[in-house]
Amino acid sequence: MSTQQVTLPKFLGFAPPATLRWTGFAGAVLLTVAVWTSRYGLVPFAAGIAGVGLVTLAWVLLSRADRTVSWLRGTLALWCAPLLAVPPLFSGDVYSYLAQGAVAANGHDVNAVGPLQGLGPASDILGRVSVYWRETPSPYGPLFGSVERLIAQLSQGNLVAGIALHRFVEIAGLLLIGWAVPRLAAVAGVSPASALWLGVLNPLVLWHVVAGMHNDSLMLGLMAAGTAIALEAVGDRIRWPHLAGGTILIALGAEVKLPALVALAAVGTALARRRARLPDFLLCGAAMLVLFAAVSAVVSLPTGIGFSWISALTTSGQVNSWMAPTNWFGFLIGGIGSLFGAHLTQTMIGVGKIIGYVLSAAGIVVALRWQWTGRIDAVRSLGLMLAALVVFGPAVQPWYLLWAAVPLAASLPAGRARATLISLLAVFSVVLPPIGGNFSGRIGLLVAGYLIGIAVVVLAFFAMRKNQEST
Repeated sequence: MSTQQVTLPKFLGFAPPATLRWTGFAGAVLLTVAVWTSRYGLVPFAAGIAGVGLVTLAWVLLSRADRTVSWLRGTLALWCAPLLAVPPLFSGDVYSYLAQGAVAANGHDVNAVGPLQGLGPASDILGRVSVYWRETPSPYGPLFGSVERLIAQLSQGNLVAGIALHRFVEIAGLLLIGWAVPRLAAVAGVSPASALWLGVLNPLVLWHVVAGMHNDSLMLGLMAAGTAIALEAVGDRIRWPHLAGGTILIALGAEVKLPALVALAAVGTALARRRARLPDFLLCGAAMLVLFAAVSAVVSLPTGIGFSWISALTTSGQVNSWMAPTNWFGFLIGGIGSLFGAHLTQTMIGVGKIIGYVLSAAGIVVALRWQWTGRIDAVRSLGLMLAALVVFGPAVQPWYLLWAAVPLAASLPAGRARATLISLLAVFSVVLPPIGGNFSGRIGLLVAGYLIGIAVVVLAFFAMRKNQEST
């Protein structure tokens, strides 16, 4: 089965797929070595940039290759392998997970008690938690809270063991994504291999799932697998057991992070369209909400976590994310106001967030309307709803792009929209330096590292192009 090939400028050439596969692997190895030698300064930093660039370059050029699903899965495994040996990269969120798990293991309500309060200032893990999250409770659902607590109990405070267990959980989520995406593509009428290349092999998955260990992987894995099973069940004849199983998986994904809940809306709309009557749409919507409430009760009550997680959902929005477009309004007005002695930033950011919530809801309504009228399929509807939540949400991180990228990769045909998604993934894959963090006072290192890294990638590209021309 072939991929949908993306039209790239002719000057990019086309290295053989095997060459690109091993180029990406070399980039992952280079990044891994750079991380473990980062204390030596400029050279490993530049090597890390070069590693990131080589993986991204190999991934982009593979868009022109005619590869099977199994070949792409093998490439994914190859590129992931070196990154299994690195400490947390690009983000320290996994340390927050470890701290939250320890809070829960100590018998506290992790959705009401922050790491500082629950562990005390003498805790070893607290020093590794970002200062933004030391006093805030967990914003995650009861399923992930249970995972955090179990890992804390199994690792017994051993940092290496705790990180390894969290990486295992997120790799399990990645396996679910890799299983589900080709199935979602088949439902949407898109090449499964193309969807796998774009939605799963992309560098953001490598950086923020494998290396960064974000729980978005578990959320996406459960959501994608559940959506695939449920949509396959809504065929000529409804297979009710499969539909029930799929929707339960989606609900479990929402018990990790709530945005997965919109997949129930996409599945419910697909089910209601079989008769295309408004009462059926409303009935299916009500049934999905009842199912989510039932799953929430089953997960929340026996675990002892309860429903306090609902009141903690806004925790992540307490930090003013500079990447969130809805916050730009507040930063702009606040900056202008400060010139006249007025302190308006936080107030205007609050106004921007309210506007963002309204726009998110409007985006979801529009996507569901398009799905209801048959303008788009259920998979693309899911991708557009998640895109609305990301773009208009109160907090935006590079890995949030994966929420929308996974279903959109499985539903967008070749064209401008798909090319835009590829560009966004490529840009967000290289925008954050893999090593370091605060470069205040070290701008020279940052600039020099990027220049050297870019030079290495350019040389590698021309070497592959020359080799292709000679063959």
